[in-house]
Amino acid sequence: MKRSCRPPRTAPLIVVLITAVAAVTLLLCVGTFLQSYRASVVQSARTSSAQAVSQVVGTVSNYVENLEETVNDVMEEMNAPEESRDAYLNAWLNARSEVVAVTTYDAAGTLQDCWALGHKPRGKIFENLSFDLSMAQWYDEGYISSPHVESIFEGYYPWVVTVVRPMPGGGSASWVAVDVRFSGLGSSINGVGIGQHGYCYLMDEHGNMVYHPQQQLLYAGIKSEEVARLANLADGTYVEDTVIYSLQDVPDSNWRVVGVSYIDETVNQSFWQMVRITLASSVLILAAALLAGWVISHLLSRPLQQLETAMEEFEQNADGFTYTPVAGTREVQELSDSFGHMVVRIQKLMTTVREEEIDLRKTELKALQAQINPHFLYNTLDSIAWMCERGKNADAVKMVHALARLFRISISRGHELIPIEKELQHAESYLLIQKFRYKNQFTYHFTVDESCLHCLCNKITLQPIIENSITHGLDLLVDPGHIEIEVCSDGDDILFKVTDDGIGMSREQVAELLKNEPSDRTGIGIKNVNDRLRIYFGPQYGMSIESVPDEGTTVTIRMPRVPEDREGDYDKTQ
Repeated sequence: MKRSCRPPRTAPLIVVLITAVAAVTLLLCVGTFLQSYRASVVQSARTSSAQAVSQVVGTVSNYVENLEETVNDVMEEMNAPEESRDAYLNAWLNARSEVVAVTTYDAAGTLQDCWALGHKPRGKIFENLSFDLSMAQWYDEGYISSPHVESIFEGYYPWVVTVVRPMPGGGSASWVAVDVRFSGLGSSINGVGIGQHGYCYLMDEHGNMVYHPQQQLLYAGIKSEEVARLANLADGTYVEDTVIYSLQDVPDSNWRVVGVSYIDETVNQSFWQMVRITLASSVLILAAALLAGWVISHLLSRPLQQLETAMEEFEQNADGFTYTPVAGTREVQELSDSFGHMVVRIQKLMTTVREEEIDLRKTELKALQAQINPHFLYNTLDSIAWMCERGKNADAVKMVHALARLFRISISRGHELIPIEKELQHAESYLLIQKFRYKNQFTYHFTVDESCLHCLCNKITLQPIIENSITHGLDLLVDPGHIEIEVCSDGDDILFKVTDDGIGMSREQVAELLKNEPSDRTGIGIKNVNDRLRIYFGPQYGMSIESVPDEGTTVTIRMPRVPEDREGDYDKTQ
């Protein structure tokens, strides 16, 4: 039975289900993992940035302490006698190569004295970057300047930081300034990187830039820093859209170290690398899930498909089907065993039904054979009586002998299969009786292959066909008709052909004739003959009818060649 809408097979469902569950689980796990990983990377970047800033703060703090020590050394000798002071400062400058110059200034900010190895101040200083009077007056305890170029010497311009302190004692010098090289600290700050392009810089508490590794870009206006906004932030680490800022004050100074790192470098690169690794791993896991689903579906669906194929084969050919158990899981084996038991039971039931059908057919046939059509018997006896009254005793005797032979062959000792010779005698007796009844309105002729005479056939095979030819083919003709009966060999088969030149039949009438059961006018119907042949010899044997309206009809009966010594192989009345 064909199904208009077949449900999907188990194998694709299992593969899709396992793959879908794996995909959804992976999606949730990957999403959660990547979210946690990004948060972890951001926290790591914050920690790394804070550590880098702490390292710079430590370096700057050491630098500031060194500056304080340097200034303290100078301050201790500033009130000493001039000769002793000068000798100490020159020796001290020789020992401290990082110190460029020591200068003093009066209350008006005018340069008074300068100690420097190999260099003397200009005669006229246009701008002294090492001393700012306003800042000196603002900060009671002095200040530390931003890094700048030494501007009081001619042809000598080192990069320095100036420490300014007030002079105690009320002498002519109000302030002392010590210029210390900044290159060491600048190199230390430049050497601290955060990521590939991250950096640290110094600013004061008011947001003024003290030192920046990219100072020239700042001066050129190519780069800028948000020092004003950052100056208002407390110490700590701040993650913004694309930048991470870390801020920390330098102890004992008004400087702050700012660390700048970029999320694209410190977070995104690592994050996207992990995304690629995770996606590759997910693809491998999905492939493994797909393979596992295929293996599982193969273990389950292949035996089920074999069972399905076996069921379809059983449905198409239940009689000749031989079931081979299907191996698989325990459930599949139990299902296979159940199907095997069902096949055996159904085949037994079919055999029982077939045997009962054969018995029923035999019973019907015996009942039909036992009751010759009353009309036929009445008409035959009436014709015999009429012949006797008219003195046609010889014809009456022939008709009585023909009727007796007809009955004798019909009974045939209870056997279903009789020699073809007997069947032809039975047919001829019937034709003789009908010829007397129809007053010679038709003729007949037998063409027989003698090699077939001693083979067996079903009894009363030709008589229903001949009766149909007379009743439906010749009875309505005005002119006399003719019936041709032929028996011949066809390989291992034998053919009976009954041909008349009657009125013929349409295709619909032929089809209806093979469906009709015996009527009042037919003792054994044509359909019954066809069914008997198929029951006894198989579906490849039976009857075929060719008919052309107004031309005639040919009925061909095919049956196997059955020698008399093999009657027991086919006789199912036993």
